[in-house]
Amino acid sequence: MSTSSSAIFLGPQQLGSFEVLALDESIISQRNVALVDYSSDEAPYVPFETAWDWQKDILEGHIERLTNTPEDSSSSTSIQFLSPTDSINVRGADTVIMLQHEPVYTLGTGSDEKFVLGLQQQQQQETSPSSAAVPTVRMDRGGEVTYHGPGQLTVYPVLDLRGYHQDIHWYMRALEEAILLALSKVGLDRAERQEDVTGVWVDNYKVAACGVKVKRWITMHGLAVNVEASSLENFKGIVPCGLEGRKVGCINQFLDEPITVSEFAQVMKGAIEEVFEIRLQSIEDSRLSLS
Repeated sequence: MSTSSSAIFLGPQQLGSFEVLALDESIISQRNVALVDYSSDEAPYVPFETAWDWQKDILEGHIERLTNTPEDSSSSTSIQFLSPTDSINVRGADTVIMLQHEPVYTLGTGSDEKFVLGLQQQQQQETSPSSAAVPTVRMDRGGEVTYHGPGQLTVYPVLDLRGYHQDIHWYMRALEEAILLALSKVGLDRAERQEDVTGVWVDNYKVAACGVKVKRWITMHGLAVNVEASSLENFKGIVPCGLEGRKVGCINQFLDEPITVSEFAQVMKGAIEEVFEIRLQSIEDSRLSLS
């Protein structure tokens, strides 16, 4: 990816900036990252806790790798990537998880519960098939409350930033950059960042959110893009990201020809590869099975 192809998306940011890695193609071809893909139309919706466990398992493998390898060793970085023939073990290897979640509200570590409208009433309800309440989970990322569910593409990169750029602000801007690039490829060239907030916006509607945790420079959680109109209804139960008075939207409200989550996921894969200068390698791993 050239510098010019990325710079068109960048405006002044007080939250850090994104700079391309500009690696040689010979190096990029060796940067194989595992892809765990539940984004197809046929894939089941994934419970939030299940995906969280997957991330923690991969993170623990990274920490084991770093514990057993001196951090100033060049091999520490190189072995975070898969060999071209490795299709099984992702523990300790960079991995990208793509999926649609079952409906859930998630709260960051410092999130204010006042942004979950009617939370007290929800907590008093019995959870049953007839209940309209969306479950709420407090977890270990930054950011305020958000919603995940069908019609939305959620992406969890579990990456060792030693192989990229050891800067959390850079990483957040890189996630936004991948979203902006993917949106441009489906015809939304007017998507943008907005000053002092994370995420991606189209015509002042927030269509994508980012929230991460980083431990020993290894990332968890990631991004969510509202693709289909079905992703929007449950946002009415929260103040998304604590941004009162701001509107949430989805990609399809701005496209003449609507697309599915599965179709957008294919574009998003290419954008992630371009921004992080990696090659995604689909894997089948029994540890990550929903059965």
